[in-house]
Amino acid sequence: MIGAVTDLDFDRLVERSPVPVLIAFWKPGCGGCRVLMRQLGLLQADLADSILMLQMNVDENFQIPAELEIRSLPALALYRNGQFDRFIGGIGTKEAIRNTLSSALSD
Repeated sequence: MIGAVTDLDFDRLVERSPVPVLIAFWKPGCGGCRVLMRQLGLLQADLADSILMLQMNVDENFQIPAELEIRSLPALALYRNGQFDRFIGGIGTKEAIRNTLSSALSD
C-alpha cells in the first residue's frame, strides 16, 4: 500500500528521503484517481528500492496542493533531493508511468 503524506509531515518525509519521491495527489470520488492508485500500487513493488511513493488527499490537505498550483486530478509530482522537480502526468498504465519516471530520473 502506498503511504499517505499530509501537509504536516510533507517536508520531513520528502526532504529526508534518500531516494526520489513520487507523490500522487488525489481525492475521494475521483474515478481517474482510483485508476491511477491501482496502477501505482502495481508499480510500487517493482520500484520500492529506488523511489518512495506517497499519496496526498487534497480534500484533507490544502497547503502543498496550493503551493504546487494543482488544478486537475489526479496529479503526480516528482521530488528529487527534497525539491520539486516536475509533474509527470496524472494517469496511465503501470508501464507508461514507469517509462515516464525512468525518463525523468535520467535527466
